[in-house]
Amino acid sequence: MSATRREVLARSGALGVGIAFTGAMSELFTGTATALGHTGYGPLVPDPDGLLDLPKGFRYRVLSREGDQLRSGEGRVPSNHDGMAAFAGRSGSGDRHGRVVHLVRNHENRNTGRIPVPTIEGLTYDPMGKGGCTSLTVDARGNVLDERVAIAGTAVNCAGGPTPWGTWLTCEETEDKAGTNGYTKDHGFIFEVDPAQPHRTGAVPLTAMGRFQHEAIAVDPKRGIVYETEDAFERPFGLFYRFLPNKPEGGRGSLRAGGRLQAMRVPGVPDLSSIQETGASFDRVEWVDVPDPLAAQTAIRFQDFGPKGITHAQKLEGCYWGGKSVYFVSSFAHSSDGSAADHFGQIWRYDPDARRLTLVIVFGPDTDVQLPGESPDNICLAPSGGLMVCEDGGGVQHVYGVTRRGEVYAMARNRQNIGTPEEPEWGEFAGVTFSPDGRTMYVNCYTPGTTFAVTGPWRR
Repeated sequence: MSATRREVLARSGALGVGIAFTGAMSELFTGTATALGHTGYGPLVPDPDGLLDLPKGFRYRVLSREGDQLRSGEGRVPSNHDGMAAFAGRSGSGDRHGRVVHLVRNHENRNTGRIPVPTIEGLTYDPMGKGGCTSLTVDARGNVLDERVAIAGTAVNCAGGPTPWGTWLTCEETEDKAGTNGYTKDHGFIFEVDPAQPHRTGAVPLTAMGRFQHEAIAVDPKRGIVYETEDAFERPFGLFYRFLPNKPEGGRGSLRAGGRLQAMRVPGVPDLSSIQETGASFDRVEWVDVPDPLAAQTAIRFQDFGPKGITHAQKLEGCYWGGKSVYFVSSFAHSSDGSAADHFGQIWRYDPDARRLTLVIVFGPDTDVQLPGESPDNICLAPSGGLMVCEDGGGVQHVYGVTRRGEVYAMARNRQNIGTPEEPEWGEFAGVTFSPDGRTMYVNCYTPGTTFAVTGPWRR
């Protein structure tokens, strides 16, 4: 694949936004919509209410904010809004066709979370866990019909991913065991959540899928294989996994039947950050059985994978399935932290048919490392046929769009200052996702926890 450098400067008033990246974007996307122009949807318009800047013609509605009362009466909306997905549903309270959207939203609360997820009988794993998920039911007009706890008693629910059978897999980004930080049960698992009827799935850890600092997942709809990313905070860094389920046909509860957990080995590449050229491909990717998926004594990334070792990467985060491949994000790598080399974000593509791994995109600031544009996190496909990327770096925080032709533009800017006027600070975006009909983008502001619904001329 030829590497072509593109850079776009998107501006909002006097505030500049810079991104530079390399790579061929077309293979990322499978949509058929026409790509947008060089400036995306146009410059961002300052929001007079100081919440969210959007291009002209777009508007937002605040669906939920931390601290408000859940409509179910179960308690307050929890803090730290993170990964999220949207599912089609039906309800007599929706529009004239009965259509609604079910949103499942993670809350990345640790044991010191500001507002914990309320514990609910039948939905609570560990009463001392402060994290979990809430679900919202939204009608076609953007009205919130219901908001309730979907799972509780979990910890550090960061990201996850949807399944082809319409459930959400929420991931704990921790390795804390029972007796640590007050927990009464081991943590570091994946849990399945039914977006419409959470009591159908309860709070059952999918232990065969591994106990580690989970980030996100993506499911191969043909084979039923689940790919998993690990966001480990210190060396040795995380691994990229696949789970081979005993019931590959899927279905709610099928993952409880167990399976095999394997980690990716790229021969001769112990650290993915050492690869810097977009288009670099490796055709002999190997998958190695994890010795102890429950990490009873040793964290998986420390375990013995044989004399050939295993392949690590810093900050493995977003993960999604597109076309015939799985894509995953390395948010950044810093040699000062122990990585083999530095980068400001990568997107990798793994083709299971060819067993080929390819570096598709390398992100980075335009000229100044203090500018936004580094540290891509949550990602999703957009109705335009392109990509939406949540930024999780320093300074001003954006949701970026990337067209099929590789042009980058600012789609939204967080205006909620959680710092001071003298030293402003803005929380990251997370959980970007679209309604099944592609007419609404849902996205979270991590702190203060806020869930937005954005509508406008998406297919313009």
